[in-house]
Amino acid sequence: MDDMKMPGARRKRKILLVTAYAEYPMRAASSEHLYAFRRYAEDDVYYLNLVLKSVPRYVLKIDFDLIVFHTFFLTNHWRGPDHFRKMLKRAAILKDSRAIKVMLPQDEFIYSDLLSDFINEFKIDIVFSVAPPDTWRAIYRKVDFNRVRFSRVLSGYLDEKKLGQIVPSEQSLNNRSIDIGYRTAGKPFYWFGRHGFLKQTIADIFRQRAPSMGLATDISTEQKDAIRGQEWYHFLAMCKYTIGVESGTGLIDFNGSIRECTDQYLRKHPCAKMEEVEAVCFPGMDGSVPLYAISPRHLECCATRTCQILTEGDYNGILQPGVHYLSLKKDFSNLDDVLHEVVLDRKRSQLVKRAFEDVVASGQYTYKKFVDTIMEQSLAAPSPEVGSRYRRFLAQAIYAWMYAVEAWEHLMMRVFSPLKPFFRKIMRA
Repeated sequence: MDDMKMPGARRKRKILLVTAYAEYPMRAASSEHLYAFRRYAEDDVYYLNLVLKSVPRYVLKIDFDLIVFHTFFLTNHWRGPDHFRKMLKRAAILKDSRAIKVMLPQDEFIYSDLLSDFINEFKIDIVFSVAPPDTWRAIYRKVDFNRVRFSRVLSGYLDEKKLGQIVPSEQSLNNRSIDIGYRTAGKPFYWFGRHGFLKQTIADIFRQRAPSMGLATDISTEQKDAIRGQEWYHFLAMCKYTIGVESGTGLIDFNGSIRECTDQYLRKHPCAKMEEVEAVCFPGMDGSVPLYAISPRHLECCATRTCQILTEGDYNGILQPGVHYLSLKKDFSNLDDVLHEVVLDRKRSQLVKRAFEDVVASGQYTYKKFVDTIMEQSLAAPSPEVGSRYRRFLAQAIYAWMYAVEAWEHLMMRVFSPLKPFFRKIMRA
């Protein structure tokens, strides 16, 4: 009885998604990326947040088919070797799991050797990278490419279940109060290289020049003006145009030494310009490795039918200049022509229509497609349900318990999130 097969029943595979975050409320794009597996994988997805705890022993009672180390776990490498290794220690008992192990890294340019060490230590089978394929061997210089598979994905996608809420009608194209809108969080660090400064530079230039041509703008690079959750889509739907650049940088900081040198130099020379810092900390390195990629924001603009003004770039081959967006030279030499086109507003309707058709309506850039890709490349097709009733009951009981723990952690984040500025102020006192 215990080992009976259940004819026709599809065995739900067991997926463990390992994360580590304490952000509340989350940005819309972050939440959609994190919970894509729960929404679109036709399997049992166990979420495990290690931001404050190690892997509980009861988790080992489950024979997982797949362990996914999510972006929010891996981005702890931003905080340096000591913190990242503390996070790895919390996950250490997963090293010897027989499950297929995959990772979803982003910001692979910084402390990239830490990511390589993680791959080797945890015996990662597949790396789903957002970096261009021709840069993988440079980034992951310590990884055996004969053992580890690499595959390219985007840093974010469109959520099918939310598209109905965020896609405005075509009739709304002319009823928009903002001519050019834009948000980016804070000024970039010098160790991002020159490309990182484009996000700030493009904001400064359009904020200065656009109003003189009678254009209404809502452009900010201040953290206090960040727009979260569903309100972000509402903001985009109020804008006729938005500005943007490819995500990424042009150099690799393998061990954080570039970042450390830059920070130390600026502490001694707080007024130093980019050129001066570059000459001291990373001479000749900027632009050596083109780690550029499309961002979720570009896809979101396609969904809200917001016309994009983008600096020259590849955009993963998804967006084409003159077809999906107005192209802006990186040196801004054609700025006047672009602004003149915005004033005339002749091409916007056709550009947003084509962008919507090719990106949104195509269905190729959704989270469902993303999850399907991860599953297909990681695991074989599900087999019929086999196993004891006790094992199945135990797996479901642990699943329910972990879901309850996750809900409790969300409640605590919600309660204590307003107190974070107060605690930071105390710590600085």
